[in-house]
Amino acid sequence: MLTFQEKLDIIETFDELTKKEVSLNRVNFHFEDSLYDKTVVVYHLHPNGNGFVYTGELPQYESNAKGLVNIRDYTEEEIRTIITASITYLSQEEEIEPAAQQTWKDSEGHTLLLVEEDDRWNIYAGENLEDSFGGYDEAALYLREEGFKIR
Repeated sequence: MLTFQEKLDIIETFDELTKKEVSLNRVNFHFEDSLYDKTVVVYHLHPNGNGFVYTGELPQYESNAKGLVNIRDYTEEEIRTIITASITYLSQEEEIEPAAQQTWKDSEGHTLLLVEEDDRWNIYAGENLEDSFGGYDEAALYLREEGFKIR
């Protein structure tokens, strides 16, 4: 297992990440250019060698419910690979073909419905109209910024 300092040295080679110290001598690294609200790439790197990397819904990683993978026993190459994957994941737009109706959910289980009606894209919470946009891209961007994803 790599030491805390070795992991720290590896992670600090990623110029796009910003180091932020948190409680109990742990360190987070943020990707400030993330296209999403989520900016933490490395979460709670601890002096005991434990730490997590955000991989969201990347299929090649088995993450926990928060989209995090434990890197305690990762090699240098594995750490570089997973961090690169995380940064790429957070810097790419989702390629989604708009449908006339889409269900969007957030991490807390709230559901919104995006519906194309009369040349407008309307967002509904249940039967209540929450917002209306002139284009799909504008509506989808709003939903992503509010923490929602297509389900």
